[in-house]
Amino acid sequence: MNQRACYHCGEPAEGAPPISSELGGEQRDFCCQGCQAVARIIESEGLTGFYHHRTEPAVTPRALSEAEREQIRDLDHPLVQKSFVVPVKGGQEAQLLIGGITCAACIWLLENHLSRQPGVIAFSVNHSTQRARLVWSPEQTSLSSLLFAIHELGYQARPYQPDEAEKALQAEKRSALIRLCVAGIGSMQTMMLAFPLYFELISDLSEDYVQLFRWFSFFVATPVVLYSARPFFSNALRDLRSRHLTMDVPVAIAIGLAWAASTWVTVFGGDEVYFESVCMFTFFLALGRYIEMQARYRAGLSGNALGSIQPSVASLLVKGGASGSEGNHEVRLVPVHELQPGDLIRVKPGETIPVDGEITAGRSTLNEAALTGEYMPETRSAGDSAHAGSINGEGPLTIRVTRTGAQTRLSGILRILDRVQAEKAPVALMADRIARVFVSRVLIIAPLVWLGWWWAGADNAFDITLSVLVVTCPCALSLATPTAITSATMRLRKLGFLPTRGHTLESVGTVDTVVFDKTGTLTEGELTLLSVKPFSSMDETECLRLAAGLEQHSEHPIAQVFHGRKAADVSDVENHVGDGLAGRIGERPLFIGHGDFIRGRTGHPAPPCRSEAGLDIWLADDKEWLACFVLDDQPRADAARAVSDLQARGIRTLLLSGDRSGHVARIAGILGIDEAIGQASPEHKLETLLDLKKEGRTIMMVGDGLNDLPSMAGASVSVAMGSAADLTRVRADAVLLDSQLGRLTLAMDISKSTRRIIRQNMAWALGYNLCALPLAAAGLVPPWLAALGMSASSLLVVLNALRIGRKRPVASQDPGRQALVGAGPAA
Repeated sequence: MNQRACYHCGEPAEGAPPISSELGGEQRDFCCQGCQAVARIIESEGLTGFYHHRTEPAVTPRALSEAEREQIRDLDHPLVQKSFVVPVKGGQEAQLLIGGITCAACIWLLENHLSRQPGVIAFSVNHSTQRARLVWSPEQTSLSSLLFAIHELGYQARPYQPDEAEKALQAEKRSALIRLCVAGIGSMQTMMLAFPLYFELISDLSEDYVQLFRWFSFFVATPVVLYSARPFFSNALRDLRSRHLTMDVPVAIAIGLAWAASTWVTVFGGDEVYFESVCMFTFFLALGRYIEMQARYRAGLSGNALGSIQPSVASLLVKGGASGSEGNHEVRLVPVHELQPGDLIRVKPGETIPVDGEITAGRSTLNEAALTGEYMPETRSAGDSAHAGSINGEGPLTIRVTRTGAQTRLSGILRILDRVQAEKAPVALMADRIARVFVSRVLIIAPLVWLGWWWAGADNAFDITLSVLVVTCPCALSLATPTAITSATMRLRKLGFLPTRGHTLESVGTVDTVVFDKTGTLTEGELTLLSVKPFSSMDETECLRLAAGLEQHSEHPIAQVFHGRKAADVSDVENHVGDGLAGRIGERPLFIGHGDFIRGRTGHPAPPCRSEAGLDIWLADDKEWLACFVLDDQPRADAARAVSDLQARGIRTLLLSGDRSGHVARIAGILGIDEAIGQASPEHKLETLLDLKKEGRTIMMVGDGLNDLPSMAGASVSVAMGSAADLTRVRADAVLLDSQLGRLTLAMDISKSTRRIIRQNMAWALGYNLCALPLAAAGLVPPWLAALGMSASSLLVVLNALRIGRKRPVASQDPGRQALVGAGPAA
């Protein structure tokens, strides 16, 4: 019998009784009520073309919890909208991030569905960035209503708020692109006129036409000099003031002198103009700078994820009566920066805590993954501390503020992570030092060359000096490293390995020891059901059905294991935070939770259930223990293969984890890791890495939580999983975008290839400059040929570096996964 698949999302349709509807004249099967509801909406709006044009299955819709719905409704508050909504003609505009888009048909569906909502003025989605622009009339509809309309199709939407650094980078990139285009157009126009004259392709051209060509070239080249070359002049002035010479100094002198001399000849008469050399020189230099900038823009991790950790508003409790009891407090929404130590705030389930403080009322679980990397929430109650960036779980909390703004633990971590993204590799720094020495010598030699030829009575002393300045510009030397690193970075990014520091590519190829964290790195980072052990007359299926009936009323990570399973109709469910759940099936009490919680409800000792690994969750009624569910975090599918590939290259592997030693040893045994150390604190992890360094080891640390940051700091190269905490990804030297460990060996191969190409580029650049200088000083190289030679030298270096990116990509080593991933994990 063929397995039925959901018409909407493609998942198995195994519901009992079967869920089906008639759509388009045919009976369609669905896996859940959510998919059926979405399909009915699509049909009712006449958008069934979505099913004909889509290239990937749609996402399975998920019902929003009441806490999530309340968070979306909070976005209607003017104080909240102040940070991401701007007024436009006829309405309000907001940028949204859309999750769950799998193909172009998703965008077509979203745009058509939203356009049918009342009050929507405009809605468009960018497929590459998955950002949407929404314009609506606040008099006719609310933002939350439109977000609910997106969620009802199974997609997720939240406000997009780029931070100031990202805005500045986008503006810089846009300006650089315009400068490059202006220089490119100028180069084409001036060379079109100059080449026929240089190579005498046009004979018997009158002096008037020559002068017309010069004036035309002047008007074309002047914007190139004043606009496209402006950064070179600004940087040169800065360098001269700071007495730190870079290639911008001779570049600015050469461009300025060539343009000034050509302008003089055009106005007052003379033999040669160099407008085409000026434009071409500027264009190739601007192209190299733009390539570097593009790499920084793509490799730089967006600060938006960090910003989203810190809410912009908080629910302040203000006394509303004579009594000081919390029941007499009024809730007022205020900006977080207005909170003061001693204030009381209310944090609802699902919200992120905005400050550091002490819980004064309430009991809940806090997900501190952003701070610690641990996926299991911790139970917190009155008297416990709570930190900014933690996500509240099941119950509302009242928190007394102790630290705000820059004093919070999260802000302290951000300050540690705040370092320059454009950090240069050691080999790049060496190239800069060589270029600086070379520039200083050229600036001394150039005037001496002019004096020598002028003393000798040569008419072309200026031309020769200009050629010396242009031909010896260390552009190729300065491009030798960044272009190779850029090319390698782009290739690695397509493979799913993103270097985020300048030294990463150079260091990865020298690694001889790889240290892994366990949870979320070698394992999936989420609980799965390993086994069910019934202790009554009920079988496993019935026990799972009862457990799912209870757990469907909870959002705890343990409950997630049972979600999506066939569930019994359990009523009167009570959540005992941190312990378990209690409910009734008919008149029969039912409990699920930890052993101590169940023991207090049944009054009977627990039956034997010794599991070598994992977490034991018990199911019972008021008379007997019914079943034991063993849950655990399983190894990733590609972990064993990745460890084996590393060991085949002679690389030592080590598992370093804070989990209990027995479980750590079990995972290490399954994966074949050389050595395992469990129950290691962050300080112990760092000490272990420092001891390895003393042995002369070059260490790569692979982790996913902020608790791994100390050990990452002690490693030669730190790598974060793509699913890691946002702060960990920003702090790491590289990120595994698709969390595939097999990319580590590919990165090592590309690192070695990159180092080899950098050495080739450096050798060529130095050889070219050392050979070209005496030829130019001897008057054998005219200025136009000097500009061409400089450009050709730089182009050769760039093309050699691009060989890294043209190499045939290696297919994924994961079974059934042959397509290479060029971006982050799919939504």
